[in-house]
Amino acid sequence: MIRALWTAASGMQSQQVNMDVIANNLANVNSSGFKKSRADFQDILYQTTKAAGTGGNGAEVPTGVQVGLGSRVAAVQKVFTTGDFQQTDNELDLAIEGSGFFQVELPDGTEAYTRSGALKQDSTGRLVTSDGYPIIPEVVIPEGATSISIDGSGTVDVLIDGESTATEVGSIELTRFANPAGLSSLGRNLYAETPTTGNPQAGTPGEEGFGTLSQGFLEGSNVNIMEEMVNMIAGQRAYEVNSKAITTADEMLQMTSGLVR
Repeated sequence: MIRALWTAASGMQSQQVNMDVIANNLANVNSSGFKKSRADFQDILYQTTKAAGTGGNGAEVPTGVQVGLGSRVAAVQKVFTTGDFQQTDNELDLAIEGSGFFQVELPDGTEAYTRSGALKQDSTGRLVTSDGYPIIPEVVIPEGATSISIDGSGTVDVLIDGESTATEVGSIELTRFANPAGLSSLGRNLYAETPTTGNPQAGTPGEEGFGTLSQGFLEGSNVNIMEEMVNMIAGQRAYEVNSKAITTADEMLQMTSGLVR
């Protein structure tokens, strides 16, 4: 009975993590470029009281006796499917159509990656994220620019006040990984490289498998509210069932204690 209590308790802990993951997905349904997470589970050890193939009287037992000891969370994985595009008509909003991340520089000099293309200009004209992190390679919009044009390959052209022709001021590159699911979430829609992602590969949008850029659009979250609500209901029911198993095991222990008295 004690084993049943611990087994059911592990199921409740697993479902609690599952509910936390789902709640975080729903909380970020409107976060630009947010990628939903999925909890993966696995069973724990098994106690074998009789191995398959053993037996007496010259007979071979086709199946053994194994009792599982519960479940645990094996991984919480980011799902990098593309979210819906939202038209903003803001000339500094960019959406990536396909694979790739924007590369940014953090205050400590390290690099991070994001799918959120809600870019801004800082006081020096650099293109930065909403938190002020400059994109890599650096792109500076000169003073007096009246319009900014960014094509699908990342080339940035500006029209300076008083001039009739556009001037190229830089280009935006994308970075991709062999295993993007291995990226570490930093918050603020930022990800960091880990040993499991492979080395970052920078390239020009639209070339060598990189996605293209769409100016005036933002990639929304890839969270499907209906799907998450269904997952939440299923997770809640699984939690309740494990809770009921604990209650039942406790009642059986009470009955056993009564027999002893």
